[in-house]
Amino acid sequence: MLLRSFDIVFSLLAIIFLSPLLAIVILVLLFTGEKEVFYFQYRIGREEKPFKLLKFATMLKNSENIGTGSITVKNDSRILPFGGFLRKTKINELPQLLNILKGDMSIIGPRPLTQQTYDCYSDEIKSQIKKIRPGLSGIGSIVFRDEESLLSNKHDAINFYNEVISPYKGALEVWYSKNNGISNYFKIIFATAWLVIFPSSKLALRLFKGIPQPPEILKRKLNL
Repeated sequence: MLLRSFDIVFSLLAIIFLSPLLAIVILVLLFTGEKEVFYFQYRIGREEKPFKLLKFATMLKNSENIGTGSITVKNDSRILPFGGFLRKTKINELPQLLNILKGDMSIIGPRPLTQQTYDCYSDEIKSQIKKIRPGLSGIGSIVFRDEESLLSNKHDAINFYNEVISPYKGALEVWYSKNNGISNYFKIIFATAWLVIFPSSKLALRLFKGIPQPPEILKRKLNL
């Protein structure tokens, strides 16, 4: 209940503080690209209940049925010009503050996945992460802050995601589900903000003790 209270207060304050920026983004999207402002997509939530996640539109319409589906790679041809900026700065995720107010999500938690990517997790991982609300940010989001680059130059991005990225991301989310508390909640908020300003910094991850180590194929790419 305490974390839920923080979610409501922080999301309300963020919406008020960021309202000028959100208004500008809405206006730009109305007059550029495909003139779509918001994008709705079903994601898997707490206790595996699907909900409609809200984002600013950054890709071509029907993009989930084109190319690599719900997996996005670096320089993905489906991303619109202004959408690339929104994705790089993570501004495209800000409408999820409304999902947080509704109770679909938390400020911090496992990232809510599409059914396609959620099904890549083992039953053991699913049994842990379904216990808590998915988050706007989380330990998985911090470690995989530039996931699209990991999938660049991969001839089979879907298999690389399923066989390499997904198992490690799942292990991170399980770690958070077992260490879910006020301390890590605020540490992840700080780390998320820090990495927006200093995206190549290693400082943020030093805040977290005992997180699972990545496989060798990912260690150097993740800059850990």
